[in-house]
Amino acid sequence: MSDLPRKAITRTAKLAALPLGLAGRATWGLGRRIVGESADLVGRELQQRTAEQLFKVLGELKGGAMKFGQAMSVFESALPEELAGPYRAALTKLQDAAPPMPTRAVHAVLGERLGDDWRDLFQKFDDTPSAAASIGQVHHAVWRDGREVAVKVQYPGAGDALVSDLTQLARFARLLGPLVPGIDVKPLVTELKERVCEELDYELEAEAQQAHAEEFADDPDVLVPAVVHRSEQVLVTEWMEGTPLSGVISDGTPEQRDRAGQLLARFLFSGPARTGLLHADPHPGNFRLLTDGSDDPEDWRLGVLDFGTVDRLPGGLPSPIGEALRMALDGEAEAVHARLHAEGFVKDTVELDPEEVLEYLLPIIEPARVAEFSFSRGWLRGQAARLADPRSPAHQLGKRLNLPPSYLLIHRVTLSTIGVLCQLGATVRLRHELESWLPGFAAAE
Repeated sequence: MSDLPRKAITRTAKLAALPLGLAGRATWGLGRRIVGESADLVGRELQQRTAEQLFKVLGELKGGAMKFGQAMSVFESALPEELAGPYRAALTKLQDAAPPMPTRAVHAVLGERLGDDWRDLFQKFDDTPSAAASIGQVHHAVWRDGREVAVKVQYPGAGDALVSDLTQLARFARLLGPLVPGIDVKPLVTELKERVCEELDYELEAEAQQAHAEEFADDPDVLVPAVVHRSEQVLVTEWMEGTPLSGVISDGTPEQRDRAGQLLARFLFSGPARTGLLHADPHPGNFRLLTDGSDDPEDWRLGVLDFGTVDRLPGGLPSPIGEALRMALDGEAEAVHARLHAEGFVKDTVELDPEEVLEYLLPIIEPARVAEFSFSRGWLRGQAARLADPRSPAHQLGKRLNLPPSYLLIHRVTLSTIGVLCQLGATVRLRHELESWLPGFAAAE
């Protein structure tokens, strides 16, 4: 048997073991309770064991499994606090690290894609990866002209691994749903799978990154590294130092948290308006806080990485989003319902009370109502509980709403960004960014 089929079988077996492990641990927990141990104690230990197994497997497998783990990681703030601890540690590990590809495999990809004389392109190349992600890893190097660069090398067989993993994960997505209340896991997996081919194409990624690099070249708030060289499975970009947002989340000062959150919101809404592209992978490992040697937070910038997944929005974010948001904040229930119906969020066959729709939306859009809003894990947990509880009117109404395909990626990016803001615990002037960049919203006063 060749290495490739053997590895595929091993991956499938590991993923297939996850639901069996979940069932086995549930039986173990029941046994512990029968012999008289505290339900709370058993529950916490059960959650910890589940988290450790799940994210150990996802991290080891990279590919679509790790991509799923990264997408889930930004939602850990929605977990009840008594369950969040074990997941938080395991999830955070997925945001910046994974087992490295062997050096010989890295050299083989570089030789195949850049030519046998690939070393001549670099003054220096560090064989130890500086970062690893779902489909590739990054090496620090010095380009032939003396520039420090990041060399992103795609894992051999990454495409097959992505498709296989996500197909397998989709089969037991229901079992993973309880990890994050209020988030439907299966559509998330489906949407990730649909983006596989695009993310594997480093030529497309280079085009998206260079478009951002040129647009933000003189921006005082955002830095995007320029593309130096591109090929099918190797992407070379300018090197960027800085503190990953995962580091700001774990150890940042209040000033760092607030500035990082403000700039993240600014980039989310200004990017589509300025480039016609929406950066669609907003987990903390893809952003850096750059202090540039200054002690003044107003001088700090947001560094942005990884443009493998983008939503192409030539006209910027759709204006109906801003218009519906403005109408909701103004209390125009009938107008909000009409706009949602026109955009396909409310199907023709579904009858909803406009006032109930407005009541459903208002708590979610609270950050856009006030001049500044303090995002927190507590606030997000409250929203998740309201939307996930089957007894809640919000849950019942949410089940009757529809998410049009054209809004799917925008919806995921927005939710993910809110998740990161809550992880940061940042106080953000979100309304200011909406008024500046979101079409249809500027009329709100």
